[in-house]
Amino acid sequence: MGLLGAGPAGPIPGVATREATLAYSRSHGSAFDPGHYSDFQGRIKLSAIGLGTFPGLADDDTDRAIADIVHKGLTNGLNVIDTAAHYRYGRSLRAIGVGLRRALDDGVDRRALWLMSKGGFVTLPGTPLADPASYIETEIIAKGLGRPEDCAGTQVLSPAHIRAQIDQSRAALGVETLDAFLIDQPEVQIPAVGKAALIDKLGAVFVALEEAVRAGAIAYYGVSSFQAFRVATDDALFLSLASLVALAQKAAKAVGGTESDHHFALIELPFNAVMPEGFSRFNQITGDGGEASTLQAALALKLYTVASHGLFKGHLAKQPIDILVQAMPRLANDAQRALQFNRSTPGLGTTLVGLSTPAHLDDVLAVARTQVLSHSAYMALYRRTEN
Repeated sequence: MGLLGAGPAGPIPGVATREATLAYSRSHGSAFDPGHYSDFQGRIKLSAIGLGTFPGLADDDTDRAIADIVHKGLTNGLNVIDTAAHYRYGRSLRAIGVGLRRALDDGVDRRALWLMSKGGFVTLPGTPLADPASYIETEIIAKGLGRPEDCAGTQVLSPAHIRAQIDQSRAALGVETLDAFLIDQPEVQIPAVGKAALIDKLGAVFVALEEAVRAGAIAYYGVSSFQAFRVATDDALFLSLASLVALAQKAAKAVGGTESDHHFALIELPFNAVMPEGFSRFNQITGDGGEASTLQAALALKLYTVASHGLFKGHLAKQPIDILVQAMPRLANDAQRALQFNRSTPGLGTTLVGLSTPAHLDDVLAVARTQVLSHSAYMALYRRTEN
């Protein structure tokens, strides 16, 4: 049966709570810098570094490695896990589930953990396909999970497909409820259907997500983007945070609530020392109409920000950036300096680092024990790059 074996009898109940995450942060507090935990919605404590599960081959050895990383991370102060329904052909979900069970067996409280998955891209059946379109036709369109106009490459953006991927994520992780579910890179639809059509699709999907909250399948939802939150306002792929919040408000009303009842609560975007646009580019507006960076606008709109590509697919662990070397000479290597740059960024809640080699987790934990840069030291990095 491979890594998972027969599996447990039933799903794990619970979601992250204020009390449990606070207790978790306090239990690890003596080992970490005070800046290691961020506040989600002012009450839930989330580690400033989270574990991503995209990298690695689709094989049993990588499954075992991810399970080991998740187990060690969750028992050593990292309480944020990020994945997606399609990562490693769905194998990352199952590997996380194994590591999660081990952590719970060691006494970690499920309610102290933040488990988030993403959806939109089709979970392909284990190997690259010569004709993905044919697979989508038989497995998505013919089964009523989406229409041809919902498809852009291997992404299908429809309420039915998103509901199916929420259920897939919950079942593979072995949990009753996901803390968050994010729509992954909706901007890839824009070249195919245009921005207006994408907004209509997102409106329908947000209604499905609000329904999923009411059903207890997820606690919150959000949007994960590669380009939409980093590009200039006039770029065709740009998406406005304020407009997404407005969609969520409308969706909340559609399911019988009020505008303030919506559960759109977080965004994810690439951020690192060579992709700093989320902090440095003023391309968003806040609720009061002011211009702001994505990180600033997210704070104003009460959205938690998660950074993907913390090590830029491993490149920042191998290629030194002179300004970071000069600013952080005491850190052991370039990977640590790249993560320290991110976790010191004002307004950034959690930085994800994708790992498939257990030994690399030691660098993550070393950074967590390091004091974050002061605001003035961090801002000086930008002034030095301008000179």
